Amino acid sequence: MKILIANRGEIAVRVIRACRQLGLKSVAVYSQADRESIHVALADEAVCIGPAPARESYLRIPAVLSAARVTKAEAIHPGYGFLSENADFAAACAERKILFIGPPADAIRKLGYKSTAKAVAREADVPIVPGTRNCVDAETLSQARAIGFPVMVKAAAGGGGKGMRLVRDPERLKHELEAASREAQAAFGDGAVYIEKFIDRPRHVEVQILADTHGNVAALPERDCTVQRRHQKLIEESPSSAITPKTRRAMQEAAVRLARAGRYVNAGTVEFLLDRGENFYFIEVNTRLQVEHPVTESVTGLDLVAEQIRIALGEKLSFDSKRFSQPNGHAIEFRINAEDPDRSFAPCPGTIEGLRLPGGPGVRVDTHLYADYTVPSYYDSLLAKLIISAQDRPTALARGRGALGELRIDGISTTASFHRKVLDHPDFISGTVDTSFVDRLLQEPPNAKDKNERQHSRTA
Repeated sequence: MKILIANRGEIAVRVIRACRQLGLKSVAVYSQADRESIHVALADEAVCIGPAPARESYLRIPAVLSAARVTKAEAIHPGYGFLSENADFAAACAERKILFIGPPADAIRKLGYKSTAKAVAREADVPIVPGTRNCVDAETLSQARAIGFPVMVKAAAGGGGKGMRLVRDPERLKHELEAASREAQAAFGDGAVYIEKFIDRPRHVEVQILADTHGNVAALPERDCTVQRRHQKLIEESPSSAITPKTRRAMQEAAVRLARAGRYVNAGTVEFLLDRGENFYFIEVNTRLQVEHPVTESVTGLDLVAEQIRIALGEKLSFDSKRFSQPNGHAIEFRINAEDPDRSFAPCPGTIEGLRLPGGPGVRVDTHLYADYTVPSYYDSLLAKLIISAQDRPTALARGRGALGELRIDGISTTASFHRKVLDHPDFISGTVDTSFVDRLLQEPPNAKDKNERQHSRTA
């Protein structure tokens, strides 16, 4: 079998390696800006699908399907981002008898769209944050008052912080609704928004699910994605220090009920907000593989990409779901982005003048970088994922400090210095962070050590 990877960067490399492990051929697609990207060199075949802008290449469904036809690829893996949660793309693959390595189009439409996903959650008795059932209308202000301010305005289609606004003042609601709708339209081609109750200082905890076509649904150990900025995750770990085994089981059972109700197939993630009383509320389903999937792989020993491929081929889950419901050890992922933490995380494209990757027990690096590679300005800023695993959290933190100290990326600024700062913060060490942690951290006055870290980050 031959699989086309409709993506770029480190996730394309990850899928190519899974194909190789399973004895399958791989096809890379690339834009003109990615001609020198390593995924192009690693794949068995490669096809250029257009100019640098994503809308003219990676987001062009006809171009991707044409590449599959020309190379006679029988399946397409969408990775994450781009077309991975596009129901029309999944349907177009099905129409052409191409295996889409992800959920069917109907499941994406039902669970990938937040308002419809919440309706499914209600039917499946999954706790949800109080909010409007449908997209906003003339009664929105009265509905918001009934819910109670502050409220969050959210895009009905898509995530990643796009089309999202916190509204504390009722008089600002109309303005923020309009602004969020414009942003959602630009990001997802859909301006629909809705509102929900704002949960103060929550944790963000998610459950990885895998479902095959034979009715088997597995919920794996949770990932804590609380350390984030502007709703963009920066650090993820498993298990979460904020939940008990009882809460873990309840979240996993809720995720399975939701998956069954939505007739879900393949890999996906059910995301929850967790309050300080350990009450959890469903917020959305990511109908794709997550960036942070290596965290789950590290505490289970499973290969989630290989499982995706097997499921798409009609095979049953290769494991007993009960055996992998509890984490084995501890894992942390640090997203190394081409961003400058000293300039409000401004993007920093440019040429990699030198590269030193860390190693040792429990250290994994997923990346597409190499020396002299030029990071383009057209795409997501993710450069690498540094995944640390150990028998317990203190050991994982110590290994993380050592690995971040070894990591060196010359020529551009990265978030590595920010991660070193987080690892030394008492709130992170104690595991008592919430989703506003990063904002508070950035407001803290710098000390001498921070100044040294910033100087290092300009060359590392």
